[in-house]
Amino acid sequence: MRLRARSVSSLAATALAAALALTACGGSGHGSSGAASTAPTPTLAPVPAVKAADVRVLVGRWIGERKDYFEFKADGSGVWKQGGQTLWTGQAIPDGKNKYRFSWQGKDPQSGSYWGATIDAKGRLVFAGTNQTYSKAKRK
Repeated sequence: MRLRARSVSSLAATALAAALALTACGGSGHGSSGAASTAPTPTLAPVPAVKAADVRVLVGRWIGERKDYFEFKADGSGVWKQGGQTLWTGQAIPDGKNKYRFSWQGKDPQSGSYWGATIDAKGRLVFAGTNQTYSKAKRK
């Protein structure tokens, strides 16, 4: 059972990375007609400066039901881990009230609402990529 949970999580992370890559390179996910695209290839923007006050609510460890977790520092830098594997590392970028998008490969995707999180009315972190909720760990 433990192996399956890891495999599902790894598969989910791979699927998210592929979806983001498709979005970042202009892919629509609907196949190709073989014709050259006339749409410009979007680029990832530099990560903006993040103020500690804008990410204060994220600071700490957020634990999910599958024992994976997000952990954020006061500067907005963060990591997503499960079973000793790092699934993501980067920057949380404020994107509205209680909404954050996550940097990708050191850049700001500026879109792709599935690659970020919100803090819901119950104070839980909801990761848009999997729609899973994470509870903030108690301070020691």
